Amino acid sequence: MVGRVFFFLQHATYEPAFQATSMGITAAAMGDEVYFVFAFDALRALVRGSFGLPHTEKELSESARAEGLGVPVPARMLEEARALGAKLVACDTTVRICGYAPEELKGTLDEVMGLASLWRLTAGARTLAL
Repeated sequence: MVGRVFFFLQHATYEPAFQATSMGITAAAMGDEVYFVFAFDALRALVRGSFGLPHTEKELSESARAEGLGVPVPARMLEEARALGAKLVACDTTVRICGYAPEELKGTLDEVMGLASLWRLTAGARTLAL
């Protein structure tokens, strides 16, 4: 059953980034309409280019094991999901709270939208928050 899936990302370290991007790329490959909604730490990390990097010894070990298994890093899975049609978005207010102007994020995000628009898009969709 093809549908719409939202991954609400507030955290940007390896574990939540891996969970979201591995599920997101799978959903996109299966034909679902996928949205990654970035907020706070996840948004800042995406802008800085550090989304999905390990932050603890445990995450460093997990990341190394994943690399040994040939599993792509979260940033690469995010790029690949995007190439399959997944959208990277953020709420206008959250963008501003994080200190950015929406126009600064063109290219990094596919769209900065108002909360009402984002809310309407989630109608009938599956949502996961990480």
